[in-house]
Amino acid sequence: MASSPVKQFLVTYLMPEKCYEELCDNFHLHVPCLTFALNRTFGFWILLDTFLAQLPQLLKILWRGSAAGLSLTSVLLQLYAFSCPVVYAMANNFPLFAWGERLFTLAQTAAIVFLILHYRGDTLKGVLFLLAYSGVIFLLGFYAAAAVISAMQASSLAALIASKGLQAGTNYCNGHTGQLSTVSVVLSWAGSLGVIFVSLQETGSSFATLSHTLSACLSCVLLTQVLCYRGSTTTKKKSE
Repeated sequence: MASSPVKQFLVTYLMPEKCYEELCDNFHLHVPCLTFALNRTFGFWILLDTFLAQLPQLLKILWRGSAAGLSLTSVLLQLYAFSCPVVYAMANNFPLFAWGERLFTLAQTAAIVFLILHYRGDTLKGVLFLLAYSGVIFLLGFYAAAAVISAMQASSLAALIASKGLQAGTNYCNGHTGQLSTVSVVLSWAGSLGVIFVSLQETGSSFATLSHTLSACLSCVLLTQVLCYRGSTTTKKKSE
């Protein structure tokens, strides 16, 4: 008898066939199998957050021709946070396939910074920023001291948390989320939850887990703002 498409998908991507039989056929909450499946699920969430979270935001800015409501300081902090693992990988001569998705995310975030400056009428400043930033990354990746690289890596999570807090504050002050992408916020929120679960599995309760929890809470705040302010944004557009 041919297996169902659902079983084929689950066995291929989320769990071994024995775990499928335990969880789905026998309805037995086998803890190791359940943990394995959750790890796989959250791993996909983290991968989507890492690889795709910035892309919907970039496309929305281009589609609307505006970056209104986006905090430049927040995006710059994101850029710094995404730069840290890239610089670390370059400094340690990691193969490109091991950090290529980070480089893709970094390029998207740098493009968002440029577009924010461009739509504010500072195109030249945006071009100069991209040139200077590329030079700084190159110098850090190949010539920075090990202590500097380690300090950057350790501070990346704090920068990401501050970025989310600043954007949430900007949304609150504006009373709307502007061109903040709902898809990007959802992906970031899902990825944050995945990182918390993986962190608990690997280290248990720790300062890093608490930091990831704070990041996830701020992602929840941003998601709530996107959903709550959507009505006010629509009303504002109609009145204009």
